[in-house]
Amino acid sequence: MPFIPNSSLKKEMLKEIGLRSIDELFSDIPEEIRINDLNLPEGLTEEEVVKKLREISKKNKPFPDVLSFLGGGVKPHYVPSAVKHILMRSEFYTSYTPYQPEASQGFLQAMFEYQSIIAELTGMDIANCSLYDMSTSLGEAVRMCMRINRKRRVLIPRNLSWERKSVLGNYIRGLNAEIVEIDYDRETGRVNTSDLEKKINGDACCLYIENPNYFGIFEEDIDEISEMTHKRGVLLIAGVDLLSLALVKPPGDYNADIAISEGRTYGTTMNMGGSSLGIFACKKEFLRNMPGRIIGLTHDLDGNRAFCMTLQTREQHIRRERATSNICTNESLNALATLIYISLLGSKGLVDLAKRNLENARKLYEKLISLPWFKPAFSGRYFNEFVLRSSQDVYYMNRELLKRDIIAGLPLEKHFPELERCMLFGITEVYSEEDMDKLVRAIKEVYHV
Repeated sequence: MPFIPNSSLKKEMLKEIGLRSIDELFSDIPEEIRINDLNLPEGLTEEEVVKKLREISKKNKPFPDVLSFLGGGVKPHYVPSAVKHILMRSEFYTSYTPYQPEASQGFLQAMFEYQSIIAELTGMDIANCSLYDMSTSLGEAVRMCMRINRKRRVLIPRNLSWERKSVLGNYIRGLNAEIVEIDYDRETGRVNTSDLEKKINGDACCLYIENPNYFGIFEEDIDEISEMTHKRGVLLIAGVDLLSLALVKPPGDYNADIAISEGRTYGTTMNMGGSSLGIFACKKEFLRNMPGRIIGLTHDLDGNRAFCMTLQTREQHIRRERATSNICTNESLNALATLIYISLLGSKGLVDLAKRNLENARKLYEKLISLPWFKPAFSGRYFNEFVLRSSQDVYYMNRELLKRDIIAGLPLEKHFPELERCMLFGITEVYSEEDMDKLVRAIKEVYHV
């Protein structure tokens, strides 16, 4: 350990813990898996590292230099410059746990306001301070349902992101849980309620539904699904697009028990896919089973208004083996960005923004289906993502479009074999009609029209 300047203390430290050499510290590691060294290049100076990183970064082509119409993931939204300026104030620019409330009142109040906004948008009673992303929020929500009703059968939609499905599988591994997939209607793209009715029963722990779903389609039978779920004593988890809630009924209105969402693009730039923001809210009767932490309003000894952490469920905070989560330092900075972003927009601005997303999706949809190579894959109503079926090789199309600095829709057939030559397109308010026309012209060029 020559890189640690403790040479003079090594012998004394080893003697104190009863060891003769540094190697004895690692004696528990089996010989067969030990390595002598790492195959790493020689070290570089700071100047050389900076130069090398600059060369690597030149390979990146940021939006809008490359137009991306990919659905199913991170999409670009305009982030007002005020968000960054407020976010980078020294009293805010950390996501670390505010252990000393007397020194963190500003940040604690911001998180309290964030919780209030999320609860209002989702129509739920309470929201926590954030989790890592929507996928981990789903994992935490399912584990929370298992704590509440002690059941182990989890129902999820078949048309769920494979990444989210993988994270959920990891979260409940070792809990003797069974995941059951509910099929989707091949015509509408919505949940197949007949299949749901066959598979949901009193043995089920919870049902997870996304609205809009992974295909971008709104679940128009959500009230019926909710009633069917609760009649059988099953908990309902709703995954939503936060922005869409400015236009459609929130999870609280259709009696969801838990609501989750992804908030990374509302106040935060795409950042090559991260970092994210896991949004989590639930009914108040489930408060004690909720993961993460909650900020509450109280008074200090002098009667002044004060904010503090009122619920801390992680294992370090006394809970030990009774902890409901291992969420530690989380996405509070992204939560703050979302709070600033929504506060700047206001309720009217949020509705206008959602409408622009909806309108742009409709424009792009109409332009693409006017081409001879595309037709709708589903008939269901969508928000700002939709699936089209192509008569052509979608991988070839994407490769050719990339040469023209355009990324088209996401091919789905790898994970949904029945959706051969189908693409999931996504768009937001930052795209102009000229951008859409550029995509259309580029597709025509690919097929020499």
